[in-house]
Amino acid sequence: MSRDSPPAFDPYKHLNITINPNGSCTRHFVWPMVEPDPDPCPGKLAASKDVTINHETGVSVRIFRPTNLPSNDNAVARLPIIIHLHGSGWILYPANSAANDRCCSQMASELTVIVVSVHYRLPPEHRLPAQYDDALDALLWVKQQVVDSTNREPWLKDYADFSRCYICGSSNGANIAFQLALRSLDHDLTPLQIDGCVFYQPLFGGKTRTKSELKNFADPVMPVPAVDAMWELSLPVGVDRDHRYCNPLGYLPQKEKVGRLGRCLVIGYGGDTSLDRQQDFVNLLVAAGVRVEARFDDAGFHSIELVDPRRAVALLNMIRDFIS
Repeated sequence: MSRDSPPAFDPYKHLNITINPNGSCTRHFVWPMVEPDPDPCPGKLAASKDVTINHETGVSVRIFRPTNLPSNDNAVARLPIIIHLHGSGWILYPANSAANDRCCSQMASELTVIVVSVHYRLPPEHRLPAQYDDALDALLWVKQQVVDSTNREPWLKDYADFSRCYICGSSNGANIAFQLALRSLDHDLTPLQIDGCVFYQPLFGGKTRTKSELKNFADPVMPVPAVDAMWELSLPVGVDRDHRYCNPLGYLPQKEKVGRLGRCLVIGYGGDTSLDRQQDFVNLLVAAGVRVEARFDDAGFHSIELVDPRRAVALLNMIRDFIS
């Protein structure tokens, strides 16, 4: 390499991580974490609490309930449940990050819902399908709150409408949400009912580069080499990027099962590195006979709602319209 050549792009430096000899990851950043606050005092968007749902894995959920409830009569004003899978870049951010806590508080308040945010384990310490397992544990735990007459979580018991449950995920969390929706079909969730799924900027991949990946190869938010590194650290050892965990077209042979999903909302933006993958995902759902509402905006990029409050409001409005 000549002295004038630019240095090679280091995805681990971009992500601010180091991979250790034992396969674990050192994250060289301090991401603000937020403790739960169960007091629904005036002036707050929502109250929150943490509940451990699997003592063997240590997986927990953070439950958010709006401070302002629509009625004092719980029989009249039962609230929909949103099972929420946050975007973490797979390897970077836990569910108790300040950004996710703010997102879930706003969702609970603005949509008047109960949010159950899954604190799933992160790769590479826990590779896929651990995150899918954790999400399913959360869903089955919510179902248990209906059927267990002795040890029910009070906020769910007192406020939740178990006939209106939604699965919602952002970025890689939308990938988890899709897998959770498919896994839910293998279980009798009665009397819990999944009324729909929201996939916001779902993160998928594949071995062959798409046009949107080539166009946005050096994207400042989602450069392709960094996305490659995320998948390398998240997928099971020995599988490639066309594995069904990464490439949704791997589910084409299971089109009948995919077709059993309920209605779905898919949201994306034209400047997202993963745009073509997201549109392939929509085509998969449509080909399987799923009722899909696809909302794609030419303007925008991955995680734009974190830096543009107007887009955050627009996102909540789209979800409100869907669940209403």
